[in-house]
Amino acid sequence: MALEPLTPPRPLALELRVHGVHGAPPDELLGDPRTVRITGDSTAAVFRRAADVDAEAHPERYTGRPVVEAYCWSRLTSGNGARALWLLLLPFMVVNLAHWARPAAPATGPAPCAVRTYGVLVRVLALSLTLLLIAAACEVALDLLAWQCAGSGACAGSRPWLGFMEPGRWWGQPGRRLALGALVPAALTGLLWYLSNRTWSAYESQPPPAGAAVPAARPDGAPALGRPGFWYGRRIVARLRAAHTAAGLLIVAAAVAAPTARHDRRAGVPVLEALGWAVEVLLAAGAVAVAWVVCRRGRTEERADHRLDRAAVTLLPGSALALLAAVLLYAGWSRPGWTSAGRLPGDFAFGGLMLGQGCCVLLLAAVAVRLYRLAPDPATALYGLGGPAIAMLGCALGGVMSGGVAQRIADWLGAAGGAGGAGGAAAPGSPAPALPAVPAPPVLLSWQAAVLPPLLLVLALFAACFAVRGILARRRLAAGVAAEYPGEPPDVNRSRRIAGARAAAALTDSAPWFVATVSGITLLLGAGALAGAWLSGQVPGEAARGAHPLLEYAARAAQDAGSWLIGLGIAAFIAWGRRAYRDPAARRTIGVLWDVGTFWPRAAHPFAPPCYAERAVPDLTWRMTGWTGRTGGRLVISGHSQGSVLAAAAVWQLPPQVRRRVALLTYGSPLRRLYGRWFPAYFGPGPLAALHADIDCWRNLWRATDPIGGPVLPGAQAAPAPEAAPAATAPAPAAGSVDRGPLADPLAYGRSARHPLPAPILGHFDYQADPAFAAERDALLVRLAGPASRRARSATAASPAPAAPAVPAAPAVPAPAPPVAPITSVTPVPAPAIPAATALPAPRISKEPAGPEGSGDPPGTGE
Repeated sequence: MALEPLTPPRPLALELRVHGVHGAPPDELLGDPRTVRITGDSTAAVFRRAADVDAEAHPERYTGRPVVEAYCWSRLTSGNGARALWLLLLPFMVVNLAHWARPAAPATGPAPCAVRTYGVLVRVLALSLTLLLIAAACEVALDLLAWQCAGSGACAGSRPWLGFMEPGRWWGQPGRRLALGALVPAALTGLLWYLSNRTWSAYESQPPPAGAAVPAARPDGAPALGRPGFWYGRRIVARLRAAHTAAGLLIVAAAVAAPTARHDRRAGVPVLEALGWAVEVLLAAGAVAVAWVVCRRGRTEERADHRLDRAAVTLLPGSALALLAAVLLYAGWSRPGWTSAGRLPGDFAFGGLMLGQGCCVLLLAAVAVRLYRLAPDPATALYGLGGPAIAMLGCALGGVMSGGVAQRIADWLGAAGGAGGAGGAAAPGSPAPALPAVPAPPVLLSWQAAVLPPLLLVLALFAACFAVRGILARRRLAAGVAAEYPGEPPDVNRSRRIAGARAAAALTDSAPWFVATVSGITLLLGAGALAGAWLSGQVPGEAARGAHPLLEYAARAAQDAGSWLIGLGIAAFIAWGRRAYRDPAARRTIGVLWDVGTFWPRAAHPFAPPCYAERAVPDLTWRMTGWTGRTGGRLVISGHSQGSVLAAAAVWQLPPQVRRRVALLTYGSPLRRLYGRWFPAYFGPGPLAALHADIDCWRNLWRATDPIGGPVLPGAQAAPAPEAAPAATAPAPAAGSVDRGPLADPLAYGRSARHPLPAPILGHFDYQADPAFAAERDALLVRLAGPASRRARSATAASPAPAAPAVPAAPAVPAPAPPVAPITSVTPVPAPAIPAATALPAPRISKEPAGPEGSGDPPGTGE
C-alpha cells in the first residue's frame, strides 16, 4: 500500500500591531499581562506574549492562528519629563508642518520650480520665527531690564538684584549693561542649538546599516515616502541648525551694536565710529550668509545622503559667535556721559518681522495656488491653501507666545514700580503714578494683544455655528438609525446617541474651514495691528482717545482684555508644562500633540521637536524584512490611527520581494481623511493608489462614528458589509477592494438575550472587538498563501534583498477556505445578523502605476 506524502508545515504567520496616538502598553495591545520584549530598547520595542517567545521553534502550535506582536513607540514622544519643554517649540513644529502641506504637483513642467520656491518660502518663515523668539528675549533682557529699568534710578533702586547696574557704577554705563544683558538671549540660542544637536544625534544622524534593504530610486514618479533618503534628514537639519544658530547670535549682536553705534556717531569719536561701521558691515555680511544657507537647497531624498556641509555647519555659527564676542567688547568700551533714555528700536524690529511674515504667507499662498492648478484635487484641504493657513497659524502662535512673555514682564516691572505696565496708561480715575516712567514694551505688542478678544469672539460664533449644524445633523440621522437594526424595537434616546456620535465624527471634515477662518482673521487683524502701531505710535487705548466714546471704550476694553488673556494663557501654559513634567499621564496627553505634529522630518525648522518616524519607520521596516527573510512566513502589519500611517510608511520602504510577503491592515486610519487632505503631495490619491498597486493585500476598516478614521481609497471597490454574515463564515472581500465599512457601531442596537447590557458606541477605539477585524486579518493571511502570491515569490527568489535572503515559498493550499477563528487579544462575541450601513458604491480603482501627480516632489529636490 502506497504511503501518502507528508505535507510540510505551513510557514508561521505573524501579526505586527502598531498602536495609535496616546499610546498603549504592550499588555493591553496583546491582551496578556505577561509580555516579553523581543527586540528594541526602553524607548521603542517589539513585544510578545511570554507564551509566544519561542513560536519560531514550534510553528505547529500556531496552525490556523498567527503569532501576535506589538510595536510600542509612545515613549518616542512622551518618554521623560523633558518632553514637556517641547511646548516652547510649538510654533516651530507648526511651521514645519506647513512645509509638508503643499499641494501635489506633476514631476515635470513648471512644477519643480514652484516646489522649490514653496520650500524656500517656508524655510524663510521658519527662520523668522527663530528671529522672533530671540528678539523677544532681547526685548526682555536688553530693552526692559538693561536699558530701561537699570537706567532708571527708581526702577533699579526698588530691585536690589539690579543695584550693581545703577547709573554711576562701573556696570552703570548703557553699553556695559547691554553687553551683560545680551548673555540671556545668547544663552537661549545656545540652548536651542544644544537641544537640536542632541536630538539630531539620536534621530536624524543614525545612518542606515550597511547593506540596508531599501528600494532603489525610481525615475517614474514613485511616491516620496518610498524614496531611500526620505527618513534620513541628517544633512538638512545640520545645515539649518547652523543657520538658525548664527541668525540668533547675529540678532543679539545687532541689538547691542545698533544703539552703541548710534551713540558713537552722535558723539563724533572717529575710532569708535569706524568700529561701529565695521561691525554693522560684518553683521550685514553675516545676514547674507545665513540667508544663502537657508535658501540654497532643501532635502535630498533620492538617496541616503551622509555628507555634511562642514563649511556652513562649523564656520557659520562659529563666526557669528566670534562676531558677538567682538560686539560685546565694543559695547563695553568706556563712554562717559552716555545715558539710556526711551526704548530701544523694538517697534521697528517686531514690526519688520511681522510685515515680512505676512508677505511670505501671501507669496506662499500664491505658489500653492499655482501648484494646485497644475494638479487639481477637490479633496485637498482649502484647495491647496492648507500649507499657507498652517504657516499663518505658526506665525501667530509665535507672536503671541514671544510677545506675551515680554508684555507680562513689562507688567510685572511696571506694577512693582507703581505704574501701569504694558497697558501704558493708568486705569481711568486712578491717581497719576508718583514714580518716574517704568519699562514699557513696544507699542506693537499691545496692539497684538488687543486683537485677541475680537478673534476669540469670531471663533466663538464659528463654534456656535458648528454646534447648531451638529444638532441638526443628529436629528436628521436619528430618523434612520433604528432601520439599520431590523427586529429591534425603536428607542428614540438610543437612536439620538448613535446619531450624535456620527454627527460629531462628521465635524472633522469641516476642520479645514475652521483653520481657514482662524488664519484669515489672524492675517487681517495682524495687518490692522501693525498699521495702527506704526501710524499712531501709541497703544490702542491712547490712540483712540478723543474719538467716538463707543470706539474709545472698545479700544481700551480690547487692550485690557487682551493683556489679561495673554497673562492667563501664559499662566495656563506654564501650569500645563509643569504638570506634564511631573505627571506621566499628563505627559501622555500632551504626547498626542507630538504624535501628530512630529511625524514629519524637520525639513523647515531645525529647532522643532524631532521626528519620531525617523526611528519608528526603520524599526518596522527592519522587523518585517528580518522576520520574513528568516522564517519565510506571512506577515500582517496592522495599524490603528496614527499607527496605520507608520505602517503604510514602513511598507513603502520595503523591498519589492519582501513587500509580497506582507499584508497591510489599517483601522481607524487617517491616511486619507486627514493626511490625504492636508498633505496631498505625500498621501493624496496618487501616492495611495501607488501603494495599493505595490501591496495588493490591503484592507481598511472604518466606522461612521469615528472622528479620525475613514476610507483610504474611496474610489476602490467596496468590500462586503461586515454584518452580512457571522464573522467566522463571512467570505473574503473582493480582491480589488481596500475599504470595508462603515462597520456597524454599536454592534447591537438594544438589549437582547445575547446582549443583556447596552453595547457601547466604540467610535475610534476597540476595532479589535469587532468580528470584522479577525475575519479580515485571516483573509489577508490566506490570500498571502494563495497561488498568485506563491508565484510572485518564486519569481523573485533569485534576487533576494540583502537583509532578506531567499526562503522556500509557502506550500500550495486548496482554494481559500473560510479562515479559522483565531485567538486574539480581545475575544469577540459573535454578533447577531445585523444589516450594515450601506457601503459607498464606487468603481474599482485601476491597478496601473501612479501618474505624475503621485510623485509629489521633483527628483532630487525633496522640497
